[in-house]
Amino acid sequence: MSLKIVRSVCPYDCPDTCGLLVEVKDGHAVRVSGDPAHPITRGLLCPKMNHYERTVHSPRRLLTPLIRTGPKGEGRFEPLSWDEAIERICSCWKGLIASHGGECVLPYSYAGTMGLVQRNSGHPFFHKLGASRLERTICSSAKEAGWKAIMGETTAMDPAEIEKSDLVILWGINAASTSIHVMRDAQTARRRGARLWAIDTYHTPTCEAADEAFIVSPGGDGALALGMMHVMVREGLLDRAFIKDNVFGFEEFTEKVLNRCSPERMSPVCGLPAAVIERMAREFVAAKAPFIRLGSGLSRYGNGAMTVRTIACLPALSGAWQQPGGGVLTGTSTGGAFPLHRVTREDFMERPTRLVSMNQLGAALTELGDPPVMSLYVYHSNPAAVAPDQNAVIKGLERNNLFTVVHERFLTDTARYADIVLPATSSLEQPDLYRCYGGYQSQRCAAAIPPVGQAKSNWDLFSLLAAGMGWDEPFFRQSPDDLVEQLLDFDTPWRDAGLTKNLRDGETVLLTPPSKSRCSWETPSGRIEIRNDRESEPLPRLLPTHAEGDGFPLRLQPATTPYALNSSFYEQDNLRDKQECMALMMHPKDAAARGLADGQRVTAYNGHGEVEFVLKTTKRAPAGTVVTEGVWWREFIPGQRGVNALTSQRLTDAGRGSTLYDVTVDVRGKTDLK
Repeated sequence: MSLKIVRSVCPYDCPDTCGLLVEVKDGHAVRVSGDPAHPITRGLLCPKMNHYERTVHSPRRLLTPLIRTGPKGEGRFEPLSWDEAIERICSCWKGLIASHGGECVLPYSYAGTMGLVQRNSGHPFFHKLGASRLERTICSSAKEAGWKAIMGETTAMDPAEIEKSDLVILWGINAASTSIHVMRDAQTARRRGARLWAIDTYHTPTCEAADEAFIVSPGGDGALALGMMHVMVREGLLDRAFIKDNVFGFEEFTEKVLNRCSPERMSPVCGLPAAVIERMAREFVAAKAPFIRLGSGLSRYGNGAMTVRTIACLPALSGAWQQPGGGVLTGTSTGGAFPLHRVTREDFMERPTRLVSMNQLGAALTELGDPPVMSLYVYHSNPAAVAPDQNAVIKGLERNNLFTVVHERFLTDTARYADIVLPATSSLEQPDLYRCYGGYQSQRCAAAIPPVGQAKSNWDLFSLLAAGMGWDEPFFRQSPDDLVEQLLDFDTPWRDAGLTKNLRDGETVLLTPPSKSRCSWETPSGRIEIRNDRESEPLPRLLPTHAEGDGFPLRLQPATTPYALNSSFYEQDNLRDKQECMALMMHPKDAAARGLADGQRVTAYNGHGEVEFVLKTTKRAPAGTVVTEGVWWREFIPGQRGVNALTSQRLTDAGRGSTLYDVTVDVRGKTDLK
């Protein structure tokens, strides 16, 4: 059979939704490369996706349904047929629901696939089942809450404006690892004369590529912004005309908050000298079009939403919004382009069922509610590795009376605790429609290859489960392409008939946000609302992090790596080898104070748990902060627990987000690797 090239889309939780060219031969993907015609990708893929075919055809792929034969967590299974698997699952659910009600079943999913159909296809099934609903807020809900408190529903600026900036600030975003096209475009601006700043909690690869890096204390980003704005007010570095016409609450903000936020007071909180805060304020205002690209990491603290809210005030005081390339970009939203309710079908619920925070899964599984969670269904996620407070999650998964079903491509940490494991397709084996949150592009794709083994897509599996439950609902008898058509058959100002046709034909299109002029604010007052009386805290202010009262001396920073995405891609030996091992980066001074040596096996510990690492002494980690990159599978780590055995189920100040970066630890020696 001759080689053919199929257009596809990267399905992972990344801002760019890259376009792929998949070379297919004899039903196998033999090579994956970036699509040069894609407006964002332009042929450039990250290291993870450059050999996506190694994930699709990995020898670790699950090829048949499995039933557990050993203790939970041991990972011993034997095959069973699809018919028997569906019958066992539906029979168990019917019995549990008869005894406890539908809310005893809890779905758990997040962003293992970002396709609009496959990601959301469990929603209508579990709505009809009457199951508990999952509050999916582990990533960036606090960032969104902070942005909306100031900017309301204001349309995000065009990400391409970064190339028009004369000062690009990558704040809390390791773009070299997580947003390589942002990094590329920032460097384009730099070649045109812009300065590039990186603000982060340790020396990331992005910091190394910047003109200047500012290393702040974890959770101290809001203090930096407040100190900068104090200087702007004190030295008259404001656009008073812009503030008068466009900003609500500035005078009160100055009087009640900024007057008490001098650089000298903010310095111990943010970790930067007062003189540096002053210089940053002056250079920010001197720039004609400063572009702040805000990451999500800085929002994963107890003060995360307030931090974002505070940073969003900076261009409001300087008037940076008036110039192309000036402003803050937290991400884009294209929700108005597609009627997602046609897929999620909230109308299938007889009544709104209870919400369970995905950040508090451990509590949901161990602190038995009314009704208790008696069955967990996990798809495109790996909560045993990625959810906060890993010890509590695993304690819950070990319950003998918890019926757990996992739909997965690999035998992940979570799958090892399942009663039944079902083989899942990869994105190349299923059709879908994609949109992104780092730009405005969208693309439809067909399956590039047949399913590997007996794998089934989310939608196909939920259709089987609906039939197994005895439901005679036509909705579940549709195909994924039928649902894609329902999303496209919708009049919206985001796309005209021509763009819709292009989407149907599999082309990448740029959606068009409803036309808004620059400095048009979609808030109730029609202005940037520094004061917002709808919030429990009407004004932005300095908030402490949770960890400030934890009592351990070192701040822990779980961080990203170019070679994995959360717990994804650990099936690829070459990517795992590039990470070498699950390491803990520590400043040499902190290591010397504890008598620890580079390469030594160490234990990080706090009130949540203990985790073994290999110590890496490096000045990339500032004194007082330890850093670990990636979320490793248990089979590849020194001990029995990963980094999330150290993280907390506490939530953010708004948005009910995770506080994965907001814990303290100490470290002691274990044994030398030799």
